[in-house]
Amino acid sequence: MSLYELSRQLRLIFTEAPDAISLAELLSIADSLVSDPSSVDSEELQTIHDDVVDHSLLYHAQVLLAVLYHLKAILTPLTIITFWFDIVLRPALREPKLATPSVTHAKELILAALHSDDGRFHEKIREFRTRLFDLYLLDAMNEGSEEDVLEWAELDNAQRDKKACWKSNLEDIMLRFGEIHPNDFMTDVHEHFNVPSSRLQLIMLMNLYTSSPVFEPLAAILAPHPLMSSLLSSLLYDNSSTSCTVSLTILVKLLPMLAVHACGELKSMIPQLFVIFIRMLCWKERVPLPHDESDEKETEADFTDAEAPKVPALHRENDWKRLELVFGRSPSAPSAVRIFTYLYYLFPCNLLRFLRGPTEYLTERGYDCPYVGGWGEALDASEIRTKSEHLIRGHICHPLIIWQDAQGELSNPDFWKNYDVARISSETMSLDIRYTSLALRERHPTEAKHPHQQNMEILNQEYHSKVWWQTSVLLKSTVDLKTEPITEPWPSTIFASDNLTTSRPSSESIDESVFEADNPQAPSSVTQAISGLQREILLLRNELNFELWLSRENYNKLRNYRTQVVRLEQELREHKELASSARQKHTDWSSELQTKLREFREEKKAWISEAASLRTTHKQVEATLLAEALDEVFKLQTFIKEHQHKIDRLHDYEAEIEQDADFDKFSRRGEDIDFMKSKWKQMEMRLESFEKTQLEMEEQARQHRRQIQSLESRRTQEHEDNQAAGRYPAMALATVTAEKGALVNTNKQLEEKNTELREEVEELEVMLEQLRAQVSGKQGLVYSEPRSPVVS
Repeated sequence: MSLYELSRQLRLIFTEAPDAISLAELLSIADSLVSDPSSVDSEELQTIHDDVVDHSLLYHAQVLLAVLYHLKAILTPLTIITFWFDIVLRPALREPKLATPSVTHAKELILAALHSDDGRFHEKIREFRTRLFDLYLLDAMNEGSEEDVLEWAELDNAQRDKKACWKSNLEDIMLRFGEIHPNDFMTDVHEHFNVPSSRLQLIMLMNLYTSSPVFEPLAAILAPHPLMSSLLSSLLYDNSSTSCTVSLTILVKLLPMLAVHACGELKSMIPQLFVIFIRMLCWKERVPLPHDESDEKETEADFTDAEAPKVPALHRENDWKRLELVFGRSPSAPSAVRIFTYLYYLFPCNLLRFLRGPTEYLTERGYDCPYVGGWGEALDASEIRTKSEHLIRGHICHPLIIWQDAQGELSNPDFWKNYDVARISSETMSLDIRYTSLALRERHPTEAKHPHQQNMEILNQEYHSKVWWQTSVLLKSTVDLKTEPITEPWPSTIFASDNLTTSRPSSESIDESVFEADNPQAPSSVTQAISGLQREILLLRNELNFELWLSRENYNKLRNYRTQVVRLEQELREHKELASSARQKHTDWSSELQTKLREFREEKKAWISEAASLRTTHKQVEATLLAEALDEVFKLQTFIKEHQHKIDRLHDYEAEIEQDADFDKFSRRGEDIDFMKSKWKQMEMRLESFEKTQLEMEEQARQHRRQIQSLESRRTQEHEDNQAAGRYPAMALATVTAEKGALVNTNKQLEEKNTELREEVEELEVMLEQLRAQVSGKQGLVYSEPRSPVVS
């Protein structure tokens, strides 16, 4: 297949030609083109879009999105970002009536462009990420902005659906991108977090991000990221109770994740977490304004600092931009119960030590005060102790207080290593007496309900179960759902004057639009009411988000418990079966043993009787054998006495024979010794003669050497005399030479003879040593005194 065939079939489908193929066949053509990227030209697809596609028809958008989704492997990020995003993907994300698969295709195309690793488009992808964040912060509805809320109230249902769909799809894309590239996502959020007007919206986005099931391992990336510091700074410095409430929910969800995956970073945040807890605990609630119509404009315009809670000023070097009130004078303050419960579970000893002396603890930990005046002026120790006392009374005693101290909690790096988030969350909630009492109340009901009330509750439960079941089935299905929004108008009590009380009958209320044509400017009471309702919606949504997250973690924990219960039940059944089989085997074995025991008893009786008979026979045989043995012994003794004298003579003869043999042997040894002694004497005499001869020859050699030396000295003297005289007779020289030669020959002969004599002397010495060794070895036999034979 070629791009031409794909283009032709697309044109046929868009023009609704009768010979057009089905969408499945068209997508198979697109899949075949993916294997040959060189045959695809994005300009051809753009031409088809410009010429044929009708944006008013959703079917055209669905077909085009399906084709682009199947071609996403060969579409470059530049093409998706610069062309397809503005003309196809962005309108698709705004259209609430578009089919769910098509919306999914649009999201996947955007994520494919963001996920590309091609270095050529790195800068373009980064700009596109920034653009997506700008669209989310500026184009989508900002629930924390009064202007956006009022604009939302003016819209009809179709426009509201479009805005809600646009924001939901953008959130889905950004959350999916945050799961794939968490570092880049956190960096982008951190860059936009410094703008106060966008902070609440980003906090709501982070609330959704941290509630994702796949976020738990990403907490280790968030812990050292600057975004974590920005989130803590928002809780420390911002004055918006709504923002702090949502941020506090995020922090509460992060605490168990950080304890499991980033315990070291969490311990370094302990001083900041304690200060955040104290700030939420000592939050000054704002007094609501009176609703007198005459003073309404004045009170709203003249809101002075005297009515507002005092906020410590930051140091000049701290460039944090505070987020002020978002929804006007909101009387409610953020709740510090949850963060106290989690901090009390994770670090009980450090928390109690901090509550006893907050200033000393922060100074000891080296945490500098960001406020002007230091910790002594920023913290009121008595107020902290008073308010924290109620929180401590609402919690049970932590067992780790007995086993650890404050330093031990910080020095043990692997304490939470074997825990999981679900376990930490469930055990944390168990410290709160409210949850414990609810659990006990559910386990042990105290009141008996009225039968009619029970029937009504059963009917309500059945109805809600049916509704929930139907909703679950519809949500899990892939069909497109069309919801009919409630078009109930805003209650007229919001727009009535303040002197109208809420006790007026509903019949007197007038159903009218929120914004009339002749009244373009909404009253301030309407703005305050809408802002208050919007704040309640955000807080309720935040509460619901946290409860869903907590329910999911509890469900995970219960699922583990359920798995353990199933496994234990299976083991119990196996043990019961084994016990039953063992019991049956024991019964069979007992009966078998009883049978064997009876057999053994009968066999034992037979053995006893047989042993008695054998014992009698044995005694009779022993008596017979004993009598025969005694008779044989008597005969042998008689025979020995008869032949005893012969035996004695035989022993005497044997002794004499042995003595004669010894005497012969000793005689022969004595002759050998005498011969060896004579030989030894001869050798000694010969050795002495050789030694004398050697001495004589050595003396002759010394004489010859002296003669040679004298002759040499004479020759040297004569040579010197001849040199002095200047001539030397030839005859004298020849004579001296001949004498010298004769002396040299004689000396050589004497040396040779001397050498031979020395060798003979050495041989004689060796022989002498051998003889001595032989003599010393035979000395015991030679000199032993002969023993006279003794006849026994």
